[in-house]
Amino acid sequence: MRTMLVILTIAVIGLGAYSIDLHGDKESLQRTVHAQYTEKLTDASEKLSYLQRAVSQSLLFKDEQAIDSELDSIWRLSSEVRSSIANIPIGQELSNQWLGYLGKIGDEAKKTAKSGDYEAWREKMPQISTNLQALSDEWTTATVDYYKQDGKMDVWMRQVDNKNPNTSFDNIQKTLKDYGESDFPLTLSEADWQKKIELKALQDSVITEKEALEKVKYLFPLIKDATFTVTKSSDTAPYPFYHIQFHQGIRLGYVDLTEKGGHLLSYLVERPVDEAKLSQDEIIKKAEEHLKRLEMKDVAYVEARENHLAWHVTFARVHPGDNALIYADGVQLKIAKDTGELLGANAMEYIQEESIKPQKANPIDWKSFFDDNVRVEEVKNIYTDNGQFEQRLCYEVIAVRDEQTQETFRIVIDAENHNVLKVEYLT
Repeated sequence: MRTMLVILTIAVIGLGAYSIDLHGDKESLQRTVHAQYTEKLTDASEKLSYLQRAVSQSLLFKDEQAIDSELDSIWRLSSEVRSSIANIPIGQELSNQWLGYLGKIGDEAKKTAKSGDYEAWREKMPQISTNLQALSDEWTTATVDYYKQDGKMDVWMRQVDNKNPNTSFDNIQKTLKDYGESDFPLTLSEADWQKKIELKALQDSVITEKEALEKVKYLFPLIKDATFTVTKSSDTAPYPFYHIQFHQGIRLGYVDLTEKGGHLLSYLVERPVDEAKLSQDEIIKKAEEHLKRLEMKDVAYVEARENHLAWHVTFARVHPGDNALIYADGVQLKIAKDTGELLGANAMEYIQEESIKPQKANPIDWKSFFDDNVRVEEVKNIYTDNGQFEQRLCYEVIAVRDEQTQETFRIVIDAENHNVLKVEYLT
């Protein structure tokens, strides 16, 4: 009995020491993380001040070389501040607003340097310089709240993660929203893009949870006898949808359907996958069969890539006017290598359906367009984004450069004005 008491006493002392060590390790880790965040916060404050100064300095000059030097600094500093802010725990919404606002300043500088439209810059930037100064002052004040935590990361994270955060960074969030809307109002193309992202074009009737379940069982008969759990999206979601989780035998997964019309957003199932038994051609055929059941009949095959468990097959909507592929209206399927079962689908882009304006395709003489040692292997007509939220009709060219070692490139060329939008090295 005495021996047992001694053993228990030693064990309790040992556990106590272990607990103290764990607590010490936790506090040490929190101090380390806090120090890293403090460094990023200080870095962001300094570079935000430098950015405001660079914007102000850019308004001093008429000399193009002097202005371009400041524009380059503005583009670089905006990227650096974004990098620092992205690594600070200030809440996702505030972080996104900061990254968006700073990104637009950098993009404006880059666009001005490229176009040489310095008058537009001089008209727009005085107010943005003033707003940046106000934001910089608010940011400096807000950092005090962070430093008050004295290394206690758990206290800070509770404040940030709270549904009603009460850190002083919240004041910046409202200011940023106001400045973002006034300094960079949405263009017509950007407004159309935002409406597309939020599925504003959907005019279908709202379906019930019961109807959503019936739609899932119809689209995916393999899981019709599964156990389902249905939840609705939160009020802050960009659009309402049903999130339907299921479990059936070895399969576990979810389906997301829009509340309007019950359109498929995404599907994912996890299950063990055996050795590959199907060829690539068989996989693509299976993928096309799945698309027919999913009622997506206006698409065409784009490409397929594999990993050790599955093939990822991409399709794009075919424009009815000219049969060009609309890459932005894509559908991605994940197909199991063993049986060809559909393991995943992403139809978000397909639902967002681009509005295509009539465009003219002017032919290109490839022999005069490319160098003599370049051979055109394939040409496709496609629609793709030109970087300004506009879908342009383009020629997608696979070209081979014949030298000692052959190199293959994918080149995207605007079909109307023949501007080269993208060059991608393949092999």
